[in-house]
Amino acid sequence: MLSIIIPTEGIEGPAVATLAALVPGAATGVVREVLLIDRANNGVIERVADVAGCRFLAFEGSCAEALTAGARQARSPWLMFLHAGAVLDHGWIDETVQFIQRVSNSERARAGVFRYARSPYSDRTFRDGLRFIGRTIAGPFADQGLLIARDHYERLGGHALNARHPEARLLRRLGRSSLTLLHSRIVMS
Repeated sequence: MLSIIIPTEGIEGPAVATLAALVPGAATGVVREVLLIDRANNGVIERVADVAGCRFLAFEGSCAEALTAGARQARSPWLMFLHAGAVLDHGWIDETVQFIQRVSNSERARAGVFRYARSPYSDRTFRDGLRFIGRTIAGPFADQGLLIARDHYERLGGHALNARHPEARLLRRLGRSSLTLLHSRIVMS
């Protein structure tokens, strides 16, 4: 049902935190596959993928090219893009299934993003306040993940290869009217 694409930079900790939150989804059959795309190519993420039973893709190129390559290799009709270090709330599985069913039965193409939650263990900074204001005014940020049907992603042209911030550009192309803010929270570890 769902392919999850996680770009990494060769650091084990954030990737493992994200994978741990995805285990219940794999156990219930919602997650068909997880692709770890590593641009650092230092062998660390390849070992993590091997231990976790994920697909591994070493990639040299821009973030946009890596995300696009991951989407091309994914086998499922639904894609979820997550940053390494993103930890989903426990209710994400049921909500994701309901969202996919609702959109599949609808005439209108939609994509979903998770509700951002600051880690309870991090100190509050001025930058956090600015990011909160930015999310309120501009809409969701790329660190909120993206749940999108493969055909909708392809109709939009995927991640813009020449964009400085390809994930933000894709979210802008989707627009607020076709984005659903899911209730499940996402925390960056």
